Amino acid sequence: MKARVFVTLKTGVLDPQGKAIGHALNGLGFDAVGEVRQGKVIDIELAGSDEAKARGDLKAMCEKLLANTVIEKYEIELKG
Repeated sequence: MKARVFVTLKTGVLDPQGKAIGHALNGLGFDAVGEVRQGKVIDIELAGSDEAKARGDLKAMCEKLLANTVIEKYEIELKG
């Protein structure tokens, strides 16, 4: 089973890297770009086929290591 975890800053948390990306895109002539928020994507391969167990394990991974839950939120996507 494969999983993809998306980790982004929570709303209201300053994102200086996102702001720099947005500014650079505007400087390159992409005037339609407004606010930019950056994050990270983590791909994980899991043994087994129990989706409920996989979701539980992934949630624990996020809470313990992959995301700083004080300032970040995460979304889990599972693929067969």
